[in-house]
Amino acid sequence: MAFKKLHADIKEKLSEFNFNAPTPFQTKSIPVIKSGANLYCTAPKDSGKTTTMILTTMQKLKCEEVGTAARAVVLVENNEKALELYESFIKFTRHTTLRVYVCDEKQHIDLLKSEIFEGVDILISTPKTMIKLLLLEGVNTTQLKIFSIDDADFLATKSVNADVLAITQSIHKCQYVIYTEKMNPTLQRLESYFMQFARKITFK
Repeated sequence: MAFKKLHADIKEKLSEFNFNAPTPFQTKSIPVIKSGANLYCTAPKDSGKTTTMILTTMQKLKCEEVGTAARAVVLVENNEKALELYESFIKFTRHTTLRVYVCDEKQHIDLLKSEIFEGVDILISTPKTMIKLLLLEGVNTTQLKIFSIDDADFLATKSVNADVLAITQSIHKCQYVIYTEKMNPTLQRLESYFMQFARKITFK
């Protein structure tokens, strides 16, 4: 059932890639994410977490571009993962009007800022680059609908965790979804900040 109620464009892509049935993790998580709840998604590698994030982000944005401000943000650990995730998103969004943008740390921050200003729907970044952009007023967060953190184990680093807290303080209201292989005290403490009333889905 998890795939049946998705946008027609998403179902078309799933069919093209021979995704005939959701994984057990996707069956549990996709409906809850669609409901709009803040959510911790804990599951082992290769359980379908990244695909879940891509599908539910596209669903949240109705597979179409709107305005110029980002409506979805995905934070990742490093530049390599950002570029990999961008390629994964593009496979699914290529035939939609959704604009996916990756903040490549090898590019000058002013270039990132100017390109984001042209209009994006989904923004992929590391916390470090996102903080820089916010300080330069290079990202408009007023239209954000969903904020995801992929493979969130890296938040255990104090400096990174502080960056994420600073980023979320700039956001008035949106849905937060954290994907991780294992829950840890650092992630649990986020309930005191932006993960209020978060639901938990754990798949082993």
